[in-house]
Amino acid sequence: MKSSPLPRLLCVVCLALASVTAWAATPPDNVSVHYKDPQHFTEAKRSAGVHAIDADAYLKPLKDYIAQRASRILAPGQRLDIEVTDVDRAGEYEPWRGPSFNDVRIIKDLYPPRIDLHFTLYGADGKVLREGDRKLRDTAFLSDSSAVDQDSLRYEKSLINRWLRQGTGKL
Repeated sequence: MKSSPLPRLLCVVCLALASVTAWAATPPDNVSVHYKDPQHFTEAKRSAGVHAIDADAYLKPLKDYIAQRASRILAPGQRLDIEVTDVDRAGEYEPWRGPSFNDVRIIKDLYPPRIDLHFTLYGADGKVLREGDRKLRDTAFLSDSSAVDQDSLRYEKSLINRWLRQGTGKL
């Protein structure tokens, strides 16, 4: 009786997925991202009472995303330090809609995503190449989004992508 190759194939696929997941979870060593007083972020101030959200539910994935994405634009030996000073996610709670909407975040052009940060880019020799503060905004965020994308941080990630897409010379 011949055995099916399916169980062996499933094992190979599972091992491959596990290694990709482990690689993606490893933070790059050339980018440092940290939050300055996240309890004072605009998003945190809105997270109270019926609208209370776990800050780690969005801060950790956003931090990991920024680090992974930023590491792609750096030349060998370069290092980038990013201090996020404020986060205001896209959308807002609208209490006047009633109690059945208490945990529904309403996404409208009126409530764009905002991220404020300070960055320092170091060259391979350790000298500062660029440094500055950025206020990332996108008032047309709904025009650029895809209805298929269900990532809860898609608008904030888009802000980061647009900023980093400029490359290290125009951070």
